[in-house]
Amino acid sequence: MKRTLLAGLLAAFTLAQAPLAYALTVVPPGNRNEEQPAVPGASIKRTKASKGSFEGKYQKVYNLLANDAKLRSKIKQAAAAYGIDPMHIVGAIVGEHTYNVDAYDRLQTYYVKAIAYLGNSLEFAYKGEDVDDFIQRPQFSVCAGKSDSYSLWTCREQVWNREFRGQTVDGRSYPNNRFSAVFFQPFYAGQTFGLGQLNPLTALQMSDLVSRVSGFPKLDAADPNGVYETIMDPDKSIPYVAATLKKSIDAYRSIADFDISQNPGVTATLYNLGNPEARAAALRNENEKRKAAGEPEKLPEENYYGWLVNEKLPELRALF
Repeated sequence: MKRTLLAGLLAAFTLAQAPLAYALTVVPPGNRNEEQPAVPGASIKRTKASKGSFEGKYQKVYNLLANDAKLRSKIKQAAAAYGIDPMHIVGAIVGEHTYNVDAYDRLQTYYVKAIAYLGNSLEFAYKGEDVDDFIQRPQFSVCAGKSDSYSLWTCREQVWNREFRGQTVDGRSYPNNRFSAVFFQPFYAGQTFGLGQLNPLTALQMSDLVSRVSGFPKLDAADPNGVYETIMDPDKSIPYVAATLKKSIDAYRSIADFDISQNPGVTATLYNLGNPEARAAALRNENEKRKAAGEPEKLPEENYYGWLVNEKLPELRALF
């Protein structure tokens, strides 16, 4: 009896001393903005150049989803594996194909394109300097202790932004552009590929998670063809899309105390913008200031891309 009482008192003391966990704020479904935020000029220009419209492009990707039961099955399987609502994956695909590239009419075309890319000899380099050599520079030594692919490549991206982007280092000038655009897109800057329109740097970041959950071989920056084949092949790229979305959900949960898992428009926005950790940290800092000033907290908001996803969600969900 004394031992039981002592154990109970000890447990109560331990709980009393433990820091209080912040309660998560669930971001409800739907848009926070009544009207769609402005669409960037580059997206408008790209769509006009193809003599299309955003609604026409949306209908094309909607039809791809509606007419291909195998594609819907692949999306549901990937969502289940990564513990997310399939609508997050659907939202990313719909947003990319509405505002960036037109969807192909059939899933089979994506497989054909993936095979075609295997014939290219690709490299991840800038002005003849391979990225594998570039990341050996002393500035990247701060990333040496990062073993997980996500933290490792995220660290390297941060070093690029801090030490090289838009600067001259050791007599060489570097563009004021994203790490992924400068080193990881050998065809032309800004190009993304496949059903999920992934860029190679994102795929490299997600490699360990996808290998652990889906059992795929890990990607290597020294094998650009292998990276491109992965992001072009729907059977491999859909799990990478799921992993990217899962990372965003986890980042907002752990950093900003927001549960965004019920709002595919917000996750689609983060898929479009990237850097979910930095965005979650910025929102957390803003809300700390708002709280100190007695103001209500600000919820994560959708951009133009995520706004469309939430607007179209009822008819997209009806497909599944």
